[in-house]
Order: sequence, then structure tokens, then C-alpha cells
Amino acid sequence: MGQSNTSTRPRRTAAAVAAAALVVVSSGCGLVSGTASAERLQLEPLSVTSPTLRDGSPLPSDYSCHGTMGNPPLRWSRVPDDAKSVAIVADNNNAGTGPEVHWVVFDIDPRTSELAEGMVPVGAVEGSVTNGKVGYTPPCRRQENYRFTVYALKERVDLGKGAPLSETLRSIADKTIAWGRLTATHIE
Repeated sequence: MGQSNTSTRPRRTAAAVAAAALVVVSSGCGLVSGTASAERLQLEPLSVTSPTLRDGSPLPSDYSCHGTMGNPPLRWSRVPDDAKSVAIVADNNNAGTGPEVHWVVFDIDPRTSELAEGMVPVGAVEGSVTNGKVGYTPPCRRQENYRFTVYALKERVDLGKGAPLSETLRSIADKTIAWGRLTATHIE
């Protein structure tokens, strides 16, 4: 237990990231304090942008339950060369009733660097979200913050369409080697 050997570090990091992901979804607090947060901060950063959404600005209502556009377009860069896939999770982080996951899409080809409006890349898989549905479930609470997080993964998630949310999030957390986020402060 007191050993400090580099072969145990990847397992500790993966376990810490898995714990952080589960805490994020169960508490909605974003990065958490303690070991999980410290380990997660050591991961490579991805750059996440959108032609229609700016970090810290409102989510255009077209991408909410008041619109008809589906998911917003996203772009990302700096995916590590050893990434085997990419995943995206859209959630709110401060709902009064707890966090809510609005979208999970995984097994995106790591050479892909953008997601079109209302589209899922060929070969990608959508998992179940908080309400049990599959696909982008537009947010409705105007005063919530909405996060679009892109994860570079060391392996494919390899779960089927509609996979249970907890299983999908745990798999993404276990395989994350880099991540980045775009946050909308509320719905316009």
C-alpha cells in the first residue's frame, strides 16, 4: 500500500476520474474537491468551441425545448494521438432537483473534430439520458447552466444504443484521457 510505483498510477487515475464523473452527475457540482479533482486536473485539456454558442453566454433557445434545432454544433481540438474515441455529455450542473443529463453520445471517431447541428456522427452511439430517453433531450429550465463536455477516450465505450446512463458515464470516466467543456449560463 505504501508503494509508489508508476504501474499503479494509471489505475488510481482511472478510478479517480470514474469517481469524479459519478460525483459530477450525482451532485452537479462540476469538478469536485479532493483526490478526484486533483487527478482529473492532470488530464490533457481539449479546446471546445461552437459557431453558435459562446462559453459563459446563454444557450440559444433554438437548442432548448422552446426550439426545434436539436443539439448545438460543437467543435473540439487537441485530441491526443493515442485517443481511440470521443464522447460528449450535455448536462446541467445546478438544477434544484439535482443534475440532469440531456445527451450522451460516444464512440465518435477520434479523427472527428466537430459535430453538426442536430446531428450525430456516423458510427457514433447515443446512450440513455436522465429521463430514460435516447438522444438529445433539449433543456427547458431557463435559469440553469448547461455544460457540453467533450472527452477523449483511450478506448471505445462499446455499449449499445440506449445503454443505461450510469453504465455509460462510468465507462466514459474510466477511459478519459483528455476533456474540455463549453458552458452556457442559461437559456436565452
